[in-house]
Amino acid sequence: VQKIPLLTVRAGPRDGEEWNARLKEELTTLIQYVKVNKEQDNDWFQIECNKTGTRWTGKCWYYYENVRYEFELCFDIPVTYPEVAPEIMLPQLDGMTAKMYRGGKICQTIHFQPLWARNVPRFGVAHALALGLGPWLAAEIPDLVARGMIAKFAQ
Repeated sequence: VQKIPLLTVRAGPRDGEEWNARLKEELTTLIQYVKVNKEQDNDWFQIECNKTGTRWTGKCWYYYENVRYEFELCFDIPVTYPEVAPEIMLPQLDGMTAKMYRGGKICQTIHFQPLWARNVPRFGVAHALALGLGPWLAAEIPDLVARGMIAKFAQ
């Protein structure tokens, strides 16, 4: 996580050119994060955004007991971003765990949201993945596997 660059531009989707500068920082940071992950053989997601940078889609995967479980990933950038973190969704897992909200939004409230709030505007999409989605997958996937809930996502 320390190798993920911090962002400096405090702008959201409604901020015109400032948002474009923020989006450039977001993409640069994500590229760096992916590069570090690949160097450490820890590649675990693929993500892209729409032209305006407000809708992000992709896939994430988690290895458990030598089996790869892959899921669709998506989120929208809130209009109050970066003050508010994006709500990451794994729609295929909707309703399978108590640590999830309607629509497949992963629970980030107790641990991640306060951390995000203390780090505005330095945290961005890469930080949300590393500190929000990553720990969520590590906590929830083993339980979902043990309960036989996600065998169809095994690769």
